[in-house]
Parts: sequence; C-alpha cells; structure tokens
Amino acid sequence: MTTASASRACAALLRRDLLLTWRRRGDALSPVLFAIMIVMLFPLALGPEPNQLARIAAGIVFVAMLLAGLLALDTLFRADYDDGALEQLVLSPHPLAMLLGCKILVHWLTTALPLLVAAPLLAEMLHLPRHVLPVLLGALALATPLLSLLGAVCVALTVGMRRSGMLLALLVLPLYVPVLIFAAGACDAAQAGLPFTAPLLWLGAALAMALVLAPMACAAALRISIS
Repeated sequence: MTTASASRACAALLRRDLLLTWRRRGDALSPVLFAIMIVMLFPLALGPEPNQLARIAAGIVFVAMLLAGLLALDTLFRADYDDGALEQLVLSPHPLAMLLGCKILVHWLTTALPLLVAAPLLAEMLHLPRHVLPVLLGALALATPLLSLLGAVCVALTVGMRRSGMLLALLVLPLYVPVLIFAAGACDAAQAGLPFTAPLLWLGAALAMALVLAPMACAAALRISIS
C-alpha cells in the first residue's frame, strides 16, 4: 500500500459520503433548524429584554450547537453499519484511523459547518454584543470539530447496539461539558472586557490532541464493536 493509494481511498470516501449527504440534504438541515428553534424559544421563555438576553447569548448558542450536534451524532456510522460498508472499511488495507478521520470530517462539514455559518444570525437574535461575535466564531471553530471527534469515539463504541441513543448521550455529555465551559467562558470574558485567549488556547490544545488520538481511538472502538 502506498501513500498515493491511501489518498485516493480517502478522496473516494469523501466523495461518496458527501454525495450521500446531498441526496439526504433534508436530513442534513435538521440540526440547523433544531438549533434555530432552540434559540428562538429562549426569548419566549425569558422575555425580550435585550440586556438580559445579551448576558446569556453565548451560552445559549453553545447549548443549541451542542444539542443539535448530539441530534445528528448517531447517524455518523449507523447507515454504513446497517449496509455492511463499515465492515468493508475495517477489512480495507488502508489505515482505518485515516478513513474514519475522513468520515468525521464529512460529518463536521455537513452538520457543524452550517451551524457555524448560522451562528451570526443566532447571535443577532439574542442581541449578542458585536465585539463578542469574533470570539464566538473562533470558539465555535475550535469547539465544533472537537465535539465531532469526541462524539465519534463514543459512537464507535455503541454502533453495534440497537437503540443506543440514551447510552450514547450518557457517554458523550460528560466529554462535551468541559468544551462547553471553555468555549462559553471565552465569550463571557470578552463580553466582560477580560482576557479571553486562555480558554481558546485550551480548546486549541485539546483539538490538536483529539486530531491525533481520536481517529485511532475510534478505530480501536469500532473493531471492538463489530467483532
């Protein structure tokens, strides 16, 4: 096996998954619509007072992103497991961690990236101060791929189980909470006029570590689940 053949396999997998997502583009838009609905419910519950909403706007956006990502997480490997394509990936001569990394990338592109694009609209709905918006987008750019990588490991552990939604949530949420704390903390610090780079640096360090370790952990968990 050569590097060129592995690159061609990754490119083919990316094209396949993106094409399948395009054919089910209605399902791919569900997380975005779900996040928008969550954000719209908060002003109805708390009242339309701009100052009150602005204080908690960043936290609301991150919670909406987290729940919307959790909604789409179970579909990461489910279709491939049901039609046998996942077993073919495991038996492939190419590195399984690299192939799974491609699938995680497609999942992020099709679920988290539209949410990232919609984030300015959500922030505007909640009267987030304009100077906090770049910090919010930077935190989302670091947090969303980290959430996808962490979630993929948990999905790989439960993919062989039927009706694993509750178990998946129990596995994923403790891993998501620190990401939520650091991301929302950076925005809160920026809103208060305090230094906000430290939480972003922690998120960046965690993302760099997850980019290396999560695909390998995902591959090991997947082999255990389908064996």
